[in-house]
Amino acid sequence: MARSHDTGVLSAETAAMIVDRLSEKLPAMARSIQELLAQERSEMAGDGELMALLYDAVQGNLEAFFPAIRHGIPIDRIEPPTAALEHARRLAQRGTEVDELVRAYRLGHQRVLKMILDEVRAAQLETAAGLHVFEEIAASSFTYIDRVSHQVVNAYQAERDRWLANRNQIRALRVREVLDGGDLDVDETTDLIRYPLQRVHLALTVWCAEQADGNELDVMERFVTDLAAALGAQERPLFVASDRITGWAWIPMTADAADGVVARIREFVRLRADAPWLTVGNPLAGLAGFRQSHRQAVSARAVALAPGAPPRPVTAVDEPGLVVAAQFSSDLDEARSWVCHILGPLASDTDSDERLRDTLRGFLRNSSSFKSSADELHLHVNSVKYRVQRAIERRGRPIEEDRIDVEVALLLCHWFGTAVLAP
Repeated sequence: MARSHDTGVLSAETAAMIVDRLSEKLPAMARSIQELLAQERSEMAGDGELMALLYDAVQGNLEAFFPAIRHGIPIDRIEPPTAALEHARRLAQRGTEVDELVRAYRLGHQRVLKMILDEVRAAQLETAAGLHVFEEIAASSFTYIDRVSHQVVNAYQAERDRWLANRNQIRALRVREVLDGGDLDVDETTDLIRYPLQRVHLALTVWCAEQADGNELDVMERFVTDLAAALGAQERPLFVASDRITGWAWIPMTADAADGVVARIREFVRLRADAPWLTVGNPLAGLAGFRQSHRQAVSARAVALAPGAPPRPVTAVDEPGLVVAAQFSSDLDEARSWVCHILGPLASDTDSDERLRDTLRGFLRNSSSFKSSADELHLHVNSVKYRVQRAIERRGRPIEEDRIDVEVALLLCHWFGTAVLAP
Protein backbone atom coordinates (compact mmCIF):
# COMPACT_ATOMS: atom_id res chain seq x y z
CA MET A 1 0.00 0.00 0.00
CA ALA A 2 2.81 2.40 0.94
CA ARG A 3 4.65 1.41 -2.21
CA SER A 4 1.62 2.22 -4.37
CA HIS A 5 1.30 5.56 -2.60
CA ASP A 6 4.96 6.32 -3.21
CA THR A 7 4.55 5.45 -6.89
CA GLY A 8 1.59 7.81 -7.17
CA VAL A 9 3.49 10.66 -5.51
CA LEU A 10 6.49 10.10 -7.78
CA SER A 11 4.24 10.03 -10.84
CA ALA A 12 2.56 13.28 -9.83
CA GLU A 13 5.94 14.92 -9.23
CA THR A 14 7.21 13.74 -12.59
CA ALA A 15 4.07 14.99 -14.32
CA ALA A 16 4.60 18.39 -12.66
CA MET A 17 8.19 18.38 -13.93
CA ILE A 18 7.03 17.64 -17.49
CA VAL A 19 4.48 20.44 -17.31
CA ASP A 20 7.12 22.86 -15.98
CA ARG A 21 9.28 22.11 -19.00
CA LEU A 22 6.33 22.57 -21.35
CA SER A 23 5.42 25.87 -19.66
CA GLU A 24 8.79 27.27 -20.72
CA LYS A 25 7.75 26.59 -24.33
CA LEU A 26 4.21 27.89 -23.93
CA PRO A 27 4.34 30.80 -26.47
CA ALA A 28 5.79 28.50 -29.13
CA MET A 29 3.17 25.84 -28.33
CA ALA A 30 0.37 28.37 -28.61
CA ARG A 31 1.72 29.66 -31.91
CA SER A 32 2.04 26.13 -33.30
CA ILE A 33 -1.58 25.28 -32.41
CA GLN A 34 -2.80 28.64 -33.73
CA GLU A 35 -1.09 27.99 -37.08
CA LEU A 36 -2.46 24.43 -37.22
CA LEU A 37 -6.03 25.65 -36.72
CA ALA A 38 -5.55 28.45 -39.25
CA GLN A 39 -4.41 25.91 -41.85
CA GLU A 40 -6.95 23.19 -41.07
CA ARG A 41 -9.91 25.47 -40.40
CA SER A 42 -9.35 28.95 -41.88
CA GLU A 43 -12.63 30.28 -40.44
CA MET A 44 -11.20 29.76 -36.97
CA ALA A 45 -8.51 32.34 -37.70
CA GLY A 46 -10.28 34.87 -39.89
CA ASP A 47 -8.56 38.24 -40.17
CA GLY A 48 -5.62 39.53 -38.17
CA GLU A 49 -7.72 40.53 -35.17
CA LEU A 50 -9.49 37.17 -34.90
CA MET A 51 -6.16 35.42 -35.44
CA ALA A 52 -4.74 37.26 -32.42
CA LEU A 53 -7.78 36.34 -30.34
CA LEU A 54 -7.36 32.69 -31.38
CA TYR A 55 -3.77 32.81 -30.14
CA ASP A 56 -4.89 34.26 -26.79
CA ALA A 57 -7.59 31.57 -26.51
CA VAL A 58 -5.06 28.79 -27.12
CA GLN A 59 -2.54 30.27 -24.72
CA GLY A 60 -5.26 30.84 -22.10
CA ASN A 61 -6.29 27.19 -22.23
CA LEU A 62 -2.71 26.03 -21.81
CA GLU A 63 -2.15 28.44 -18.94
CA ALA A 64 -5.31 27.15 -17.25
CA PHE A 65 -4.52 23.46 -17.73
CA PHE A 66 -0.83 23.31 -16.79
CA PRO A 67 -1.28 24.56 -13.19
CA ALA A 68 -3.95 21.90 -12.65
CA ILE A 69 -1.32 19.23 -13.30
CA ARG A 70 1.41 21.06 -11.42
CA HIS A 71 -0.65 21.58 -8.26
CA GLY A 72 -3.18 18.75 -8.45
CA ILE A 73 -6.14 21.13 -8.95
CA PRO A 74 -9.40 19.29 -9.76
CA ILE A 75 -10.42 20.01 -13.36
CA ASP A 76 -14.00 20.84 -12.34
CA ARG A 77 -12.68 23.90 -10.51
CA ILE A 78 -11.15 25.42 -13.65
CA GLU A 79 -13.11 28.04 -15.56
CA PRO A 80 -12.63 28.57 -19.31
CA PRO A 81 -10.29 31.45 -20.23
CA THR A 82 -12.03 34.72 -21.11
CA ALA A 83 -10.31 34.81 -24.50
CA ALA A 84 -11.64 31.32 -25.35
CA LEU A 85 -15.21 32.33 -24.55
CA GLU A 86 -14.88 35.58 -26.51
CA HIS A 87 -13.40 33.76 -29.50
CA ALA A 88 -16.41 31.43 -29.53
CA ARG A 89 -18.74 34.45 -29.41
CA ARG A 90 -16.95 36.11 -32.34
CA LEU A 91 -17.30 32.92 -34.39
CA ALA A 92 -21.01 32.90 -33.60
CA GLN A 93 -21.29 36.51 -34.75
CA ARG A 94 -19.61 35.65 -38.04
CA GLY A 95 -21.84 32.67 -38.73
CA THR A 96 -19.14 29.99 -38.38
CA GLU A 97 -20.69 26.56 -37.79
CA VAL A 98 -20.43 25.25 -34.23
CA ASP A 99 -18.98 21.99 -35.58
CA GLU A 100 -15.94 23.99 -36.69
CA LEU A 101 -15.43 25.17 -33.13
CA VAL A 102 -15.74 21.67 -31.66
CA ARG A 103 -13.37 20.18 -34.23
CA ALA A 104 -10.83 22.92 -33.52
CA TYR A 105 -10.68 21.83 -29.89
CA ARG A 106 -10.15 18.23 -30.98
CA LEU A 107 -7.35 19.21 -33.36
CA GLY A 108 -5.72 21.40 -30.74
CA HIS A 109 -5.97 18.63 -28.15
CA GLN A 110 -4.33 16.18 -30.54
CA ARG A 111 -1.40 18.57 -31.09
CA VAL A 112 -0.99 19.14 -27.32
CA LEU A 113 -0.91 15.39 -26.65
CA LYS A 114 1.86 15.00 -29.22
CA MET A 115 3.85 17.78 -27.54
CA ILE A 116 3.36 16.14 -24.14
CA LEU A 117 4.48 12.77 -25.49
CA ASP A 118 7.57 14.36 -27.08
CA GLU A 119 8.46 15.95 -23.73
CA VAL A 120 7.99 12.66 -21.85
CA ARG A 121 10.31 10.93 -24.35
CA ALA A 122 12.87 13.74 -23.99
CA ALA A 123 12.87 13.22 -20.20
CA GLN A 124 14.22 9.68 -20.79
CA LEU A 125 12.11 8.10 -18.07
CA GLU A 126 11.86 4.38 -17.59
CA THR A 127 9.28 2.93 -19.97
CA ALA A 128 6.70 2.08 -17.31
CA ALA A 129 7.14 5.42 -15.53
CA GLY A 130 6.93 7.35 -18.79
CA LEU A 131 3.73 5.60 -19.82
CA HIS A 132 2.19 6.17 -16.42
CA VAL A 133 3.01 9.90 -16.47
CA PHE A 134 1.71 10.32 -20.01
CA GLU A 135 -1.51 8.47 -19.20
CA GLU A 136 -2.04 10.66 -16.15
CA ILE A 137 -1.56 13.95 -18.03
CA ALA A 138 -3.56 12.70 -21.04
CA ALA A 139 -6.51 11.63 -18.86
CA SER A 140 -6.60 15.04 -17.19
CA SER A 141 -6.38 16.75 -20.56
CA PHE A 142 -9.39 14.79 -21.89
CA THR A 143 -11.40 15.83 -18.83
CA TYR A 144 -10.32 19.46 -19.31
CA ILE A 145 -11.18 19.54 -23.03
CA ASP A 146 -14.55 17.88 -22.41
CA ARG A 147 -15.43 20.47 -19.77
CA VAL A 148 -14.12 23.57 -21.55
CA SER A 149 -15.41 22.69 -25.03
CA HIS A 150 -18.88 22.22 -23.53
CA GLN A 151 -18.71 25.67 -21.96
CA VAL A 152 -17.40 27.46 -25.05
CA VAL A 153 -20.14 25.81 -27.13
CA ASN A 154 -22.70 27.13 -24.65
CA ALA A 155 -21.16 30.61 -24.98
CA TYR A 156 -21.26 30.25 -28.77
CA GLN A 157 -24.91 29.19 -28.79
CA ALA A 158 -26.03 31.95 -26.43
CA GLU A 159 -24.28 34.54 -28.57
CA ARG A 160 -25.64 33.05 -31.77
CA ASP A 161 -29.19 33.17 -30.45
CA ARG A 162 -28.72 36.78 -29.34
CA TRP A 163 -27.09 37.74 -32.62
CA LEU A 164 -29.80 36.21 -34.79
CA ALA A 165 -32.47 37.92 -32.71
CA ASN A 166 -30.98 41.32 -33.49
CA ARG A 167 -33.28 43.36 -35.73
CA ASN A 168 -30.52 44.09 -38.26
CA GLN A 169 -29.39 40.52 -38.66
CA ILE A 170 -31.87 39.52 -41.37
CA ARG A 171 -30.63 42.45 -43.42
CA ALA A 172 -27.02 41.39 -42.85
CA LEU A 173 -27.81 37.85 -43.99
CA ARG A 174 -29.36 39.24 -47.18
CA VAL A 175 -26.26 41.33 -47.81
CA ARG A 176 -24.05 38.27 -47.37
CA GLU A 177 -26.18 36.48 -49.95
CA VAL A 178 -25.57 39.37 -52.36
CA LEU A 179 -21.82 39.19 -51.71
CA ASP A 180 -21.75 35.42 -52.24
CA GLY A 181 -22.38 36.05 -55.95
CA GLY A 182 -24.82 34.50 -58.37
CA ASP A 183 -27.76 35.95 -60.24
CA LEU A 184 -30.44 37.85 -58.38
CA ASP A 185 -33.21 40.33 -59.05
CA VAL A 186 -31.53 43.69 -58.43
CA ASP A 187 -34.77 45.61 -57.88
CA GLU A 188 -36.17 43.01 -55.49
CA THR A 189 -32.90 42.82 -53.55
CA THR A 190 -32.74 46.62 -53.37
CA ASP A 191 -36.11 46.56 -51.61
CA LEU A 192 -35.07 43.75 -49.25
CA ILE A 193 -31.84 45.37 -48.06
CA ARG A 194 -33.15 48.94 -48.42
CA TYR A 195 -30.15 50.10 -50.42
CA PRO A 196 -29.90 51.17 -54.11
CA LEU A 197 -27.78 48.54 -55.86
CA GLN A 198 -27.88 50.42 -59.18
CA ARG A 199 -25.63 53.26 -57.93
CA VAL A 200 -21.88 53.78 -57.75
CA HIS A 201 -20.77 52.15 -54.47
CA LEU A 202 -17.97 53.10 -52.13
CA ALA A 203 -17.37 50.13 -49.81
CA LEU A 204 -15.79 50.46 -46.37
CA THR A 205 -14.80 48.19 -43.54
CA VAL A 206 -14.90 49.86 -40.14
CA TRP A 207 -13.79 48.61 -36.73
CA CYS A 208 -13.14 49.97 -33.28
CA ALA A 209 -11.97 49.05 -29.81
CA GLU A 210 -14.41 47.44 -27.40
CA GLN A 211 -16.41 49.87 -25.27
CA ALA A 212 -17.72 49.42 -21.76
CA ASP A 213 -21.34 49.97 -22.83
CA GLY A 214 -21.17 47.47 -25.70
CA ASN A 215 -22.51 50.12 -28.08
CA GLU A 216 -19.79 49.80 -30.71
CA LEU A 217 -22.01 49.00 -33.70
CA ASP A 218 -24.41 51.88 -33.07
CA VAL A 219 -21.51 54.32 -32.76
CA MET A 220 -19.93 53.11 -36.01
CA GLU A 221 -23.23 53.15 -37.88
CA ARG A 222 -23.81 56.79 -36.87
CA PHE A 223 -20.28 57.61 -37.99
CA VAL A 224 -20.87 56.07 -41.42
CA THR A 225 -24.15 57.99 -41.76
CA ASP A 226 -22.37 61.25 -40.95
CA LEU A 227 -19.54 60.41 -43.35
CA ALA A 228 -22.00 59.69 -46.17
CA ALA A 229 -23.65 63.08 -45.63
CA ALA A 230 -20.26 64.81 -45.66
CA LEU A 231 -19.42 63.10 -48.96
CA GLY A 232 -22.63 64.36 -50.52
CA ALA A 233 -24.55 61.08 -50.68
CA GLN A 234 -28.22 61.71 -51.48
CA GLU A 235 -29.38 58.32 -50.15
CA ARG A 236 -28.74 56.49 -46.91
CA PRO A 237 -25.65 54.29 -46.69
CA LEU A 238 -25.85 50.58 -45.93
CA PHE A 239 -24.24 49.34 -42.72
CA VAL A 240 -24.17 45.73 -41.53
CA ALA A 241 -22.27 44.09 -38.71
CA SER A 242 -19.52 41.58 -39.39
CA ASP A 243 -19.05 40.97 -35.67
CA ARG A 244 -19.51 42.99 -32.47
CA ILE A 245 -16.73 45.47 -33.22
CA THR A 246 -16.52 45.28 -37.02
CA GLY A 247 -18.89 46.58 -39.67
CA TRP A 248 -19.20 46.61 -43.45
CA ALA A 249 -20.58 49.70 -45.14
CA TRP A 250 -21.48 50.98 -48.60
CA ILE A 251 -22.08 54.61 -49.51
CA PRO A 252 -24.12 55.26 -52.70
CA MET A 253 -22.52 57.99 -54.79
CA THR A 254 -22.75 59.78 -58.11
CA ALA A 255 -19.83 59.40 -60.50
CA ASP A 256 -18.88 63.07 -60.00
CA ALA A 257 -18.89 62.83 -56.20
CA ALA A 258 -16.52 59.87 -56.35
CA ASP A 259 -13.61 62.05 -57.53
CA GLY A 260 -11.06 62.65 -54.76
CA VAL A 261 -13.23 60.80 -52.25
CA VAL A 262 -10.36 59.22 -50.28
CA ALA A 263 -8.80 62.61 -49.51
CA ARG A 264 -12.18 63.86 -48.24
CA ILE A 265 -12.58 60.76 -46.08
CA ARG A 266 -9.14 61.32 -44.54
CA GLU A 267 -10.01 64.91 -43.70
CA PHE A 268 -13.35 63.88 -42.18
CA VAL A 269 -11.65 61.21 -40.03
CA ARG A 270 -8.96 63.67 -38.93
CA LEU A 271 -11.62 66.00 -37.52
CA ARG A 272 -13.59 63.30 -35.71
CA ALA A 273 -12.26 62.16 -32.34
CA ASP A 274 -14.69 59.21 -32.34
CA ALA A 275 -13.65 57.93 -35.79
CA PRO A 276 -13.20 54.16 -36.09
CA TRP A 277 -10.47 52.67 -38.26
CA LEU A 278 -11.44 52.47 -41.93
CA THR A 279 -10.43 50.72 -45.11
CA VAL A 280 -11.82 51.94 -48.41
CA GLY A 281 -12.47 50.24 -51.73
CA ASN A 282 -12.71 52.01 -55.07
CA PRO A 283 -16.03 53.61 -56.11
CA LEU A 284 -17.53 51.10 -58.57
CA ALA A 285 -20.91 50.87 -60.28
CA GLY A 286 -23.76 48.38 -60.14
CA LEU A 287 -24.08 44.97 -58.51
CA ALA A 288 -20.61 43.91 -59.66
CA GLY A 289 -19.19 47.13 -58.23
CA PHE A 290 -20.99 46.55 -54.91
CA ARG A 291 -19.22 43.20 -54.60
CA GLN A 292 -15.82 44.22 -55.98
CA SER A 293 -15.47 47.39 -53.90
CA HIS A 294 -16.23 45.34 -50.79
CA ARG A 295 -13.62 42.74 -51.69
CA GLN A 296 -11.11 45.54 -52.11
CA ALA A 297 -11.94 47.03 -48.71
CA VAL A 298 -11.61 43.62 -47.06
CA SER A 299 -8.27 43.05 -48.80
CA ALA A 300 -7.03 46.44 -47.58
CA ARG A 301 -8.09 45.52 -44.02
CA ALA A 302 -5.95 42.37 -44.15
CA VAL A 303 -2.94 44.63 -44.77
CA ALA A 304 -3.98 47.22 -42.18
CA LEU A 305 -4.43 44.59 -39.45
CA ALA A 306 -1.27 42.61 -40.13
CA PRO A 307 0.75 42.20 -36.90
CA GLY A 308 3.50 44.82 -36.90
CA ALA A 309 1.87 47.01 -39.54
CA PRO A 310 2.04 50.75 -38.70
CA PRO A 311 -1.36 52.02 -37.48
CA ARG A 312 -3.26 53.99 -40.13
CA PRO A 313 -6.63 55.68 -39.51
CA VAL A 314 -7.62 55.20 -43.16
CA THR A 315 -6.26 52.61 -45.59
CA ALA A 316 -7.41 52.84 -49.21
CA VAL A 317 -7.06 50.10 -51.79
CA ASP A 318 -5.89 52.60 -54.43
CA GLU A 319 -2.80 53.54 -52.41
CA PRO A 320 0.35 52.62 -54.37
CA GLY A 321 1.42 49.06 -53.75
CA LEU A 322 -1.39 48.01 -51.41
CA VAL A 323 -2.83 45.41 -53.79
CA VAL A 324 0.64 43.90 -54.17
CA ALA A 325 1.19 43.92 -50.39
CA ALA A 326 -2.16 42.19 -49.85
CA GLN A 327 -0.90 39.15 -51.74
CA PHE A 328 1.70 38.63 -48.99
CA SER A 329 -0.55 39.23 -45.97
CA SER A 330 -1.52 35.59 -45.47
CA ASP A 331 2.07 34.43 -44.79
CA LEU A 332 4.16 37.16 -43.19
CA ASP A 333 6.79 34.72 -41.94
CA GLU A 334 7.59 33.77 -45.52
CA ALA A 335 7.41 37.44 -46.55
CA ARG A 336 9.92 38.34 -43.82
CA SER A 337 12.31 35.63 -44.96
CA TRP A 338 12.15 36.88 -48.55
CA VAL A 339 12.49 40.57 -47.61
CA CYS A 340 15.56 39.83 -45.49
CA HIS A 341 17.06 37.83 -48.35
CA ILE A 342 16.49 40.66 -50.85
CA LEU A 343 17.49 43.61 -48.66
CA GLY A 344 20.11 42.02 -46.43
CA PRO A 345 21.11 44.24 -43.47
CA LEU A 346 18.96 47.03 -44.93
CA ALA A 347 15.94 45.05 -43.62
CA SER A 348 17.01 45.69 -40.01
CA ASP A 349 14.46 47.20 -37.64
CA THR A 350 16.35 50.42 -36.86
CA ASP A 351 15.46 54.08 -37.32
CA SER A 352 18.49 54.70 -39.53
CA ASP A 353 17.68 51.78 -41.85
CA GLU A 354 14.06 52.94 -42.03
CA ARG A 355 15.24 56.34 -43.28
CA LEU A 356 17.46 54.68 -45.85
CA ARG A 357 14.66 52.39 -47.03
CA ASP A 358 12.20 55.28 -47.38
CA THR A 359 14.72 57.29 -49.40
CA LEU A 360 15.62 54.37 -51.66
CA ARG A 361 11.95 53.60 -52.19
CA GLY A 362 11.26 57.22 -53.17
CA PHE A 363 14.28 57.22 -55.47
CA LEU A 364 13.11 54.08 -57.31
CA ARG A 365 9.53 55.36 -57.44
CA ASN A 366 10.79 58.53 -59.15
CA SER A 367 12.59 56.67 -61.93
CA SER A 368 15.97 57.04 -60.21
CA SER A 369 15.83 60.82 -60.43
CA PHE A 370 17.67 62.46 -57.54
CA LYS A 371 15.97 65.81 -58.15
CA SER A 372 12.41 64.40 -58.30
CA SER A 373 13.10 62.31 -55.23
CA ALA A 374 14.47 65.32 -53.34
CA ASP A 375 11.38 67.36 -54.22
CA GLU A 376 9.01 64.59 -53.09
CA LEU A 377 10.91 63.77 -49.89
CA HIS A 378 11.66 67.42 -49.03
CA LEU A 379 15.39 66.74 -48.87
CA HIS A 380 18.46 68.28 -50.47
CA VAL A 381 19.65 66.48 -53.59
CA ASN A 382 22.97 65.68 -51.91
CA SER A 383 21.12 64.13 -48.96
CA VAL A 384 19.19 61.87 -51.34
CA LYS A 385 22.41 60.85 -53.11
CA TYR A 386 24.10 60.05 -49.81
CA ARG A 387 21.19 58.02 -48.45
CA VAL A 388 20.70 56.06 -51.68
CA GLN A 389 24.40 55.17 -51.77
CA ARG A 390 24.35 54.26 -48.09
CA ALA A 391 21.22 52.09 -48.59
CA ILE A 392 22.94 50.17 -51.40
CA GLU A 393 26.00 49.71 -49.20
CA ARG A 394 23.82 48.40 -46.36
CA ARG A 395 22.16 45.96 -48.74
CA GLY A 396 25.57 44.69 -49.78
CA ARG A 397 25.08 44.52 -53.54
CA PRO A 398 23.87 46.74 -56.43
CA ILE A 399 20.20 47.01 -57.32
CA GLU A 400 20.38 47.02 -61.13
CA GLU A 401 19.91 43.29 -61.67
CA ASP A 402 16.95 42.73 -59.32
CA ARG A 403 15.47 46.19 -59.12
CA ILE A 404 11.86 44.92 -59.18
CA ASP A 405 12.51 42.58 -56.25
CA VAL A 406 14.06 45.45 -54.29
CA GLU A 407 11.06 47.68 -54.99
CA VAL A 408 8.60 45.00 -53.85
CA ALA A 409 10.64 44.28 -50.71
CA LEU A 410 10.73 48.00 -49.85
CA LEU A 411 7.00 48.14 -50.48
CA LEU A 412 6.38 45.33 -47.99
CA CYS A 413 8.53 47.13 -45.40
CA HIS A 414 6.40 50.23 -45.91
CA TRP A 415 3.09 48.42 -45.45
CA PHE A 416 3.93 45.75 -42.86
CA GLY A 417 6.65 47.44 -40.81
CA THR A 418 8.21 45.27 -38.12
CA ALA A 419 6.27 42.19 -39.29
CA VAL A 420 8.72 41.75 -42.20
CA LEU A 421 11.86 43.27 -40.69
CA ALA A 422 14.78 41.54 -39.01
CA PRO A 423 14.97 42.27 -35.28
